[in-house]
Formats: sequence, structure tokens, C-alpha cells
Amino acid sequence: MPKKMDKVDVVTVGVGWTGGIIAAELTKAGYKVVGLEKGGERSINDYRYDRNELKYSARGEMMQNLNDNTITYRNNLDQKAKPVRNKNSLVLGTGTGGGGSHWAAQAHRYFSYDFEIRSKTIERYGKDKIPKGMIIKDWGITYDELEPYYDRMEKTMGTSGEKDPLADERSDAYPTPANKLPPSMKLFRKATESLGYHPFVRPTGIASEKYENPDGKTIQACQFCAFCVNYGCDWGAKADPNITVIPTAKETGNFDLRTHAEVKRILYDGNKATGVLYVDTRTGQEYEQPADVVSLTSFIFNNVRLLLLSEIGEPYNPKSGNGLIGKHFVDHHFEPVTRGFFEDEKFNNYIGSGGLGVCFTDFGADNFDHSDVDFLNGGQIEIQMGGNAPISNNPVPEGTPTWGEEFKKQSLKYYNKYLDISFKMATLSFEDQYMDLDPVYKDSSGDPLIRCTYDFTDDYRAKSEFLQNKCVDVLEEMGADKIEKHGLPDHFDGSFIFQHNGGGAVMGDDPEDSFVNNYSQTWDMDNLFVIGASSFPQFGMTNPTLTVGALTYRASEGIIEYLENGGGQLAKATTKHQRT
Repeated sequence: MPKKMDKVDVVTVGVGWTGGIIAAELTKAGYKVVGLEKGGERSINDYRYDRNELKYSARGEMMQNLNDNTITYRNNLDQKAKPVRNKNSLVLGTGTGGGGSHWAAQAHRYFSYDFEIRSKTIERYGKDKIPKGMIIKDWGITYDELEPYYDRMEKTMGTSGEKDPLADERSDAYPTPANKLPPSMKLFRKATESLGYHPFVRPTGIASEKYENPDGKTIQACQFCAFCVNYGCDWGAKADPNITVIPTAKETGNFDLRTHAEVKRILYDGNKATGVLYVDTRTGQEYEQPADVVSLTSFIFNNVRLLLLSEIGEPYNPKSGNGLIGKHFVDHHFEPVTRGFFEDEKFNNYIGSGGLGVCFTDFGADNFDHSDVDFLNGGQIEIQMGGNAPISNNPVPEGTPTWGEEFKKQSLKYYNKYLDISFKMATLSFEDQYMDLDPVYKDSSGDPLIRCTYDFTDDYRAKSEFLQNKCVDVLEEMGADKIEKHGLPDHFDGSFIFQHNGGGAVMGDDPEDSFVNNYSQTWDMDNLFVIGASSFPQFGMTNPTLTVGALTYRASEGIIEYLENGGGQLAKATTKHQRT
């Protein structure tokens, strides 16, 4: 029998960036918030003097145990899905901070084109430019509407960087200057400028100087130790919910953080959410947490899974096209690296930080004429220096044995004599790419796992080949002696390696083709907010976290407005169908 807790104003499901922002903004406004986190609590003290590659990178100390709960995948509707058990293929964060603690901290904005991709594509190229089966849609919000929230998220994180010369206008500069560049990035910058492109220092949630954010939280200047991706920052230079928004919420006295609390169902009565049912994973005790507002703020697989398990919304059916929950699944999953080996150059590939990089977007968004290419949108080409730890990085030219004396000799020779040029691509939604509940596989408590149906499309392959050829051009201009291209496999193999997943409960301005409005408020249950990349109809070319944060700040305003006005659909959310 579940134990019923006292009712609160807001309950959040997950306490990473999204849950932390909602908790901070609502508690500052005087509301009582309960934050439910499936993992344990973390602080910067947990990372002190623990720069252990084996523990964090190889063994995934900060990641979810895939034996207890994972996802399944298949390439098409005729296949039986199989579970992802390789921890290197699915890096789902756990504990307070979630992915916001172990992330690389790349902090790009999307382009105005990304938010209005369907209408802008048709306007410039005609409807026939959109291939059969592609279901891209406008977001129901514009870049200009979201820009103030982008600015707020950047200031919360102490973001450093340079403005992309091709990007949309900004209301303010980055809070801290661009980080310093090592020689390899200076070489990349010089080469790309000589090719006529527009390089810039990547924006990143890693401060270049000591910084105090608007909530009074201090972020330190980066030391370039290179322990970023898969690690928490023990110096406090990487923006992390555990040193920013979560402490802000705690200091108000209005935030009740409950860890080891796994939410099993959303509870509702008619068209109103009444709370959530969760279990303490240490004791097995079930609890009912009533709330005036329920806010799903976990990673997209859990957001979508909870909606499906709770039977909220109509599951998407790819054969009929009916339903919305699970539709528009997208993923930044496999972007081939182009590698250059240099005989007479030597770089320091060990130093760096997760987001340190130089990029250009000349072949992204609609920054070039797509009339003669077989794809939409594009990608950002970049060099990044995350710091190549020795266990996981042993680069050798093709044809070198993979073990033994010759392998050791070549890996020692080339460790600091190679550079990777990579790209990130926009991934666009198709009608046969979606999520649903797996009919076979279940988690350790007996609930079905999320199943992802996905494979590479012609649009994706054409885009990948186009961008990789541009990477080759850059490496040639940089003077590489040997260049190796690594292409796509025949099919997507279940490597969800970037933790960049989107869709499943997408936003829009029409309840007929979207599940939430532009405040992340569900159309048919006005006190349920579904926040995060699950609301993305498709991905832009760059990392989604800054856009997630911006949308979360907007959602926090919406929740406050909802509570102040006593409910109903938010007046400022543009709709084609007025709801009462």
C-alpha cells in the first residue's frame, strides 16, 4: 500500500538541469517543490582528487546500470528489438545532476532556421524538397522568442565562447571570454579561414575566468586538466546543476530533494494530473506524492516511457500515422571522424576540456544553398580537444596490427602526432523512426522497456558523406601527411553514444500534431509539463543542452503563471485551437 505524502505545489521527476532549473525558479518564487531523483545525491566533494580514467571512462561510475534498466533498438518494424547492454553505447547519467554533471559542456544555440525548418524550407525550395517519409515540423516557437531564455541559461552556466559570425543576433555577449586555444586549434582556424569559412571558438559551459552567476553561485576558471567527459569537475569550472541550480533551490528552504526515488507512474483524475507514484529503491516502500503541478524533467527515454506506462496521450502508430507519444524520435549517434596523421608536427593532445573547440557552420542550417544537394540542414565541422586519456586513445594508421610490438610502437609515435576533424549533423525526423514500449523486454521491476526503431536514412547518408569530404579538405589545408575517412556502417548498430536523443512528446502550436505547447505544457492536461529534449520535433546540428535549458527557463515562467492564475492553458502560448 503506497504511503501518501503531503501535497506540494510542484513535483519534478528527475533532478538534472531541467529539474534543477524548475526547482530553483519555483522555490525562489515561494512555491514548495519536491524533487524526485532515481539515483543518489552528488556534490563537488564527490569528485575531489578522483581523476581516474579506469573508474569513470572505462567503467562508467556516473552512469546508469544497464542490467537493471535500459532501452531496446531495432532498425525496422519487421525486426525483433534487442536490449542495449554495452555501457559504452548508452551513457545515461544517474544521480543528482544527471548528464549535466558528466557532460562535455558544449553550449550551442540553434539557428532560427531550426525552429521554422518546414516553413522556411518550403518557402525557399518548395514542398518537393522535403523527401517522402520525412516529418519535420516547425516548433511553435521562434528563435527571437527563445533568445532571452538562451541568454539566461548561458549566464547561469558562465558560458565562454565567441559568437558564430553566421549565427542569429544575440542580446548580450557570452558571460566569460573564449577559452585559450592550443596550437592545433590555431592551425585549424588558420586553415579554415584560408578556405573561406567562418571559424569561431566553441561556446561552452566551462568558464574561462572566475565567474558569479545571477543566483550568486561561483564557477571557477578552467585548468585544462581534461577530466570533463564522463567526469564531474572537482575544480568547479564546468557548469553542473550540483554547483548552480540545485544549491540555489536548497537555499530557499522550499525544496525537498528525495533521492533513490524511482517514479513508476503519473497519477491523474480525468484531465488533471494529481501527482506521482514512486518507490524508494533502497527499501521497496511505495509513496504517492500529490502536487498541483507535475513536471517531467528526466531524460527523454524516461519522460516518454512514463507517459506510455501511465497511458497518457495516444501512442504513435507508424502504420496509420495516428498518435503522438513516441513520434519524431531523433538521435545524434554516429558521426564519422576524419583523422589526419602528421609526421613533422607534434601536438599536446592530453590537455584540454570537454567543450574546448573551434568550429564553423558554413554548411549547417540553411547557411548555404541546398538546391543541388540531397539533404536538408547540414552540420558543424569542428576540431575539439577534450584531452585524450591514454587508456581509451591509442591512434594508429590503418593497417597497423591491433596488438603487439608494432602496435605499441606506432601508438607511442602517433599519440601526439594526429588530429581528428569531426562534424555534428542535424538529424531530421521520419515517419518510421519512433519509440514505443517493448513487448518482450522488461526492467527489473517488470515494466516494459522503451524500444527505439531507427536506421540511417538517405538524407543522413548524403549529409554525412558531404560533410566528411569537407573535413578532408580541411586536413589537407592543415598539412596532414595521411588522412583516413571512417564512413557509416550499413545499419545503425545501437550506439547511442552521445546521450543526444530527442522527440517523443514534441512541441508545437497545434494540438493535432504536438503534445505540448511552447511552455512545455501538455495540451490536454494543463497541470502536466513535459520538459526536455522530448519536446524537440527534430535536432539541429549541434548539442541540445543549451536549448533544453532555455526551454526549461521558459517552462518555469509558464508553471508560475499557471499557479498564479489558478490553472488553464497559458495565454501566451500560441495556439491554432484555443483551449479552455
